[in-house]
Amino acid sequence: MANAVVQGKNPIVDDKIDRKWMIMAGGGLAIAAALSVWFWQAGSTSSTEAASEAALAAGIDAQEQKAIEAIVRDYILKNPEIIPEAVELLQNRQKASAIDNVRAQIEKPFAGNAFAGNPNGDVIVVEYSDFNCPYCKQTERDVAKLIAEDKNVKVVFRELPILSEASNDAAFMALAAAKQGKYYAFHKTMFATGRPTPSTIEAAAREVGLDMAAARTFIASPEAKKEIQNNIAIAQQMRFTGTPAWVVGNQSEVGAVGYDGLKEMVAKARAAN
Repeated sequence: MANAVVQGKNPIVDDKIDRKWMIMAGGGLAIAAALSVWFWQAGSTSSTEAASEAALAAGIDAQEQKAIEAIVRDYILKNPEIIPEAVELLQNRQKASAIDNVRAQIEKPFAGNAFAGNPNGDVIVVEYSDFNCPYCKQTERDVAKLIAEDKNVKVVFRELPILSEASNDAAFMALAAAKQGKYYAFHKTMFATGRPTPSTIEAAAREVGLDMAAARTFIASPEAKKEIQNNIAIAQQMRFTGTPAWVVGNQSEVGAVGYDGLKEMVAKARAAN
């Protein structure tokens, strides 16, 4: 992402200007203060006061602050394209912060085996999916291709049953499969069998060899309910609006991004490591 660099001298600040540019480049406090005042000058008094306090904290007096505000305002008016760039940068930072808060939880597969690919992969792809979602069904092929071609990726699956009661039933059976060490087999078979119904869910479970009595016992357990509740809570926290939803490194996306999209997200995460 391009960074805006303000250059030049201001006669009002005179010989102190070089020191101020160093402060601005180092911590960004002066620019933050100037932008706050400019964008919020029609808003609350508290916003203006906060900007002034930030300027003072950076060693900038009122006269210098006004000069900096004028320079920043002029630069932005001449280069308005930096505004969406700044917004995107802020959104990406917010995403990264939100992911860091839950990373340890979401990257750990349920029951230790609700994943596919390399268990020690250098990049972890987290997918939130719903067995009743046609885009998740389409995505299953993309994930299979990704782990077949990239031997250093680990894909962790999280159940997010939001479309129907049948979605919920299939998600619980998937968790039961994970408890029996057969998660990915059930995951693939369920999508291949068709939309979830009581009969298709049971057919998929029997095809992969689940102990049905043990599965039904687990499905009624607090552990199963807690896992689904936690997944939904984190999805809400991450502001996911549907399925499939993805977390890869510091990136998050919603929708069927396709094989190329997944490959690009993995490459970015790997480059950042």
